[in-house]
Amino acid sequence: MSTNISLVETELIDEKIQMVMRQTDYNEELAKKKLTEHDFDEIATIKSYLGVPEKKTTRITSINQEIYKQLRNKLDSNMQDYKERAEKGEAKKLY
Repeated sequence: MSTNISLVETELIDEKIQMVMRQTDYNEELAKKKLTEHDFDEIATIKSYLGVPEKKTTRITSINQEIYKQLRNKLDSNMQDYKERAEKGEAKKLY
């Protein structure tokens, strides 16, 4: 069982609560509750209030990896089409 322990100074908590209250219509209790839900991240709290979705992280690949990925996908789809035609008896023999 893992526990999340975050240490935040009480002065910083008060500043963060005030910032959330300025940017939203939360009262002090609700701002404190929402901050604890978002691990005292005021930006995440405000984004949650505004309904801003989180960005999905995309994996950066090199051009060479992308080329081979597309080649594999194309060959796989062609092979699957060929197998479907072969099952139906419509496949042509190439040799």
